[in-house]
Order: sequence, then C-alpha cells, then structure tokens
Amino acid sequence: MTFSNLLIQWYLCNKRDLPWRNTTNPYPIWLSEIMLQQTRVAQGMPYFLSFTAAFPTVFDLAKADEEQVLKLWQGLGYYSRARNLHKTAQYVADELLGVFPRTYKDLLKLKGIGEYTAAAIASFSYNEVVPVVDGNVFRVLSRYFDIETDIAAASAKKEFAALAFELMTKDTRGGTELSEANPAIFNQAIMEFGALQCVPKSPNCGICIFNESCAALQKNKVHQLPVKSKKLKVRNRFFNYLVVNDEQGNTVIQKRTDKGIWHNLYEFPLIETEKVEDFDCIAEHIQKEFFTNNGIVSIMECNEKSIIHKLSHQHLHIKFWKVNIKGIVENGIDATVLKTFPFPIVIHNFIEKDL
Repeated sequence: MTFSNLLIQWYLCNKRDLPWRNTTNPYPIWLSEIMLQQTRVAQGMPYFLSFTAAFPTVFDLAKADEEQVLKLWQGLGYYSRARNLHKTAQYVADELLGVFPRTYKDLLKLKGIGEYTAAAIASFSYNEVVPVVDGNVFRVLSRYFDIETDIAAASAKKEFAALAFELMTKDTRGGTELSEANPAIFNQAIMEFGALQCVPKSPNCGICIFNESCAALQKNKVHQLPVKSKKLKVRNRFFNYLVVNDEQGNTVIQKRTDKGIWHNLYEFPLIETEKVEDFDCIAEHIQKEFFTNNGIVSIMECNEKSIIHKLSHQHLHIKFWKVNIKGIVENGIDATVLKTFPFPIVIHNFIEKDL
C-alpha cells in the first residue's frame, strides 16, 4: 500500500473527534487554526468552545469589543493573533458580507492568515488541492524520506510543500493516483499522524505503520530529524509591577499601547530594570516617579523570588510590589472592576491568587 493510502487508512482509524472537523464551515475552521498556532489542542479546545459560544458567527465576533475578545483570549498567548482575528472578522462581516474567500490565494489576503492557515481553510472547507505545511508535516516527511533540509531555512517550506502536493495527488513511490476529492483528508491525516504518532521526542516507532519503510528509522536517524537551526538568543527583561492600594481599597492599571508584547492588554504601573533590583532601588524609583500627590504609607514585596514568565523570544522576570498610599488614587478601580479587564496571564494569575 502506498504512503498516502496507508496514512489515510491510519487516520480514519485513529483520528480525534474534534469539533472543527465535523464541519466545512470556514468560520469555526478559521477560528481553530488561528487558535492552534503555537498552541496544543488540549490547551486550545476550551478557548475554541468559549469563542464559539460567545461568538457563534463571524458577525458576532465582528461586533464584539476588542477588550472582550482579548479577555476571552487571556492565557492563550501570542495576543496579536486575537487582534488580527477580530480585525479579519470585521472585514469578512462588513466587506465580504460574512462570506470567507473560497480560494487559497484569496484567503492569503486576509489579515493574520499565512500560507499554512490559508491552505488549511481552502482544503478543509472547499476541498482545494493545496497542501498544509506545519511542524507536524515537516517532521513526518523529513523522517520518512530522510530529508536533511534545515526547516528554518526560507526555502524549506517550498520544498516540503512540493513533496506534500505530489503525495496528495500522486504517490511518488507507487505511482498510484490518490483521489483528488480528498485533499482535506490527506492534510488532516498527515498533521494528525505528526501530532499523535510521529511526535518530536521518543516516538514509538515499534507500532508505527511506516516502520518498515521509514528511511530515518532504517538509518537510526529519527532523533536527528527534522534538522532545525538554533533559535536566536532569548532576551531577559526585568519587570517590577506596582500594585497600588489606596484608602478605599482601589488600585491602578494602565493599557500597554506600545508595539511589542501584550499590546492593548492591561497591567499595573511598571518599572522595568536592567537586572533584579533590591527593595531600596525599587522604593527609590517609586518615591521619585509615582504617586507624587499621595503619601506612600508602605512598600512591600509580594513575591520574594521573581516569577519567570517564558515567551518564545523573551524571558520576563516579574516581581509585584504592594504600595499602600494615603488618600484616594486618581482613576482608581476596585477589585470587581479590575477583574473585567484583559491581562497577560501572569498578571491575571496574580490577581486571582494574591490580590
């Protein structure tokens, strides 16, 4: 049996029952694909269910306030995905009358939709014969065919997409025509196989359907593939958040409007330093730069050790400082109102557990 037919046979027996697989409606398929970028299915599933409950159609999502969208997205990370999701929903609803583009080429024109997502929607919703290429596909094909191309290289996606397209339409090993009516099944199958069987670390090759034909297994190279050059050095940043408490029990937050991490999310007043600083240094900053109209009663460390919050390109070393002040702070909000705002998950967790 050919690679493609064997793969599809495996998929039909082993696929997970996921809600976005039970439809060809591009709206939930688009939602799921955006959410599952950089996110495992188990983590993304509750968010998908929350979003589809709150916004059953693209019109509902388009009409929502951005802060409501960010609040529902809270904890999923890579928040630019949520902002782009919202803008694209508005464009589809207002400019396209709620109808998603029907081709890969036109889907690429939508904000936040790259080659992978466009291919997924085009094949799953409209059965367009276009291959998806994600981390799972890189891994499966590089191992099966012993391909040592660096998947971080600019040319890699084109090479793997060409191979996947050939497999999707005509198996290269057996020369057997595969039904072009099922590009969605092939794409789902190869991604699912990478997610469940051909996993990144310690795959169980003994039960693999390809254990007699996988080139990497025959050459004892499974752990070496795919080849990926090292990431850029991670940047360390040191955040000191000031958790204000006035005589009415109100606190202060601010919106992150600069481009970069957590754009349009909320946070406490921030002192960013070059390294972990001690109490005296932070207290001096607070007295010089903050709450000049209110006397500071006390300053206290909420966490003795920094919370290390890891992003893909940055490690944030976070400390929270409780600042009790005299009088009533300007633009203060109480704890109930505070919890309605969208925060980065590390701040949300602090508010829920420690405030």
